[in-house]
Amino acid sequence: MLYTTGEVAKLCGVSVRTVQYYDTRNILTPSELSEGGRRLYSEEDVRRMKIICFLREAGISISSIEGLLAEKEPGKVIHMLIEQQDALLNEEITERQTKLEMLGEMKKALKGVDNFSFEAIGDIAYKMENKKQLQKLHMLLLITGIPINISQWAAFIYGIVTGVWWPLLCWFFIAVPYGIWLSARYFGKVAYICPECHTVFKPKFKEALFADHTATLRKVTCTCCGYKGFCIETYHKEDK
Repeated sequence: MLYTTGEVAKLCGVSVRTVQYYDTRNILTPSELSEGGRRLYSEEDVRRMKIICFLREAGISISSIEGLLAEKEPGKVIHMLIEQQDALLNEEITERQTKLEMLGEMKKALKGVDNFSFEAIGDIAYKMENKKQLQKLHMLLLITGIPINISQWAAFIYGIVTGVWWPLLCWFFIAVPYGIWLSARYFGKVAYICPECHTVFKPKFKEALFADHTATLRKVTCTCCGYKGFCIETYHKEDK
């Protein structure tokens, strides 16, 4: 049985122009020509067209398909093409996922912006750019804080049970200086974005240490415009 260009297009779910294009690329040439010059395709041609459509849907380029169909033993080539396409699609998925996360972060951040402006976008971009470093810093605080809290409670419970309080006293003389050192290290690596003038600044250590705060905000005074209120915490890149 023979099929016209339109019939092949309908069977394969593509446009007539697509079938004609593949003909010009010599990857799907008609088996016969009618007396009136119409292209006629065989059952084998239709199967070939369906394979081409399948490979195109998988994202494999026309040039690659053209080279593949010219191979006498296409097995190794198709395996390589599939591996290559798999890696490419995974890379695209990762990039798109990163963009989705960025948009999600922007939507979340914009909810907390009272007076939206172009500068507010800059603040969000700066925060997102340094988000990973800030997360690592928070994780460091968490990891070091857990054993300190455990040892505190262990010394306290030991004191209640035995009446011996020197372990708690030792903990106090070790933990307090360590806590001050760790705080100084932490505030040395973070900065704050002023919602008023959009300056990235570093407050005084004492003010930052005792200021009201949330997981992402701290109530400090901007060193540039004097604004005092909740400012966005971000990782601070050291100037080189």
